[in-house]
Amino acid sequence: MMDSHEHIDYLVVGHICYDLTPDGRVIGGSAAYAGSAAQVLGCRTAVVTSSAPEPWEVTLPDLAVHRIASSQTTVFENVYTAEGRTQTIHAVAETIVREDIPSAWQRASIVHLAPIANEVDPSIIRLFSNSLVGLTPQGWMRRWDEKGRVFAGAWNAAEIYLRLAAAVIISEEDLLNDEMLEKYRKWSRLLVMTRGQEGCTLFLGQEVRHFPTMSGRVVDLTGAGDIFATAFLIRLFQTGGNPSEAARFANEAATRSITVSGLEQKMQVLREWGGGD
Repeated sequence: MMDSHEHIDYLVVGHICYDLTPDGRVIGGSAAYAGSAAQVLGCRTAVVTSSAPEPWEVTLPDLAVHRIASSQTTVFENVYTAEGRTQTIHAVAETIVREDIPSAWQRASIVHLAPIANEVDPSIIRLFSNSLVGLTPQGWMRRWDEKGRVFAGAWNAAEIYLRLAAAVIISEEDLLNDEMLEKYRKWSRLLVMTRGQEGCTLFLGQEVRHFPTMSGRVVDLTGAGDIFATAFLIRLFQTGGNPSEAARFANEAATRSITVSGLEQKMQVLREWGGGD
């Protein structure tokens, strides 16, 4: 297990959470899926998160986890109906701020800011002057009412922080309208929009390129977007900034992940694949 004084390749910032399912409570959150995927894909990986005392060293044994103390751990509940998904948030851990990032980890080769409940101070991005920084901003666009019912909202600081990232990765489902897509394209150096089983679309300046994914058996879509983002950022770094190769690599990683259910099983599939090597 690494400590907070060692250099790392891939840093994820965001809440590791619990998801309430019909089969019980399971570990979730972009930080858990992205961190695990980065480790499996060959990166020395660490996570900065916030939660109540939890056995992350047992559930995520290969990751270095720096935990910010909180009275509670973030908890989500997803209910799927014919009309779509209803998401409820039952608890939210502390906000992660600049002072929470260990100094050695501020020199990580790749940094992935991965909020799930508006819990990451976006100004953290300014710490990483020598890193390839990727954003998955869905969590900055989540709001919830007094009953915890989650709904999508505008991220008012988007124009400021999207400009500072090497890559911004969003889902087609994150978009509130066509105007939002146009603004995100304008503000991002490289915008990647995932489109589920249809693959992904790259927006680089005036260039638009679509990359279809390979067909596969769908068992569980959970974490696919996080795995896509992680694979994309890793291959973007490895190729010295080739987004087309990164998109192909990420599509394949995500498609393989949805053929099984559960974090451990998805990581085993990626481990057996080995990144196509």
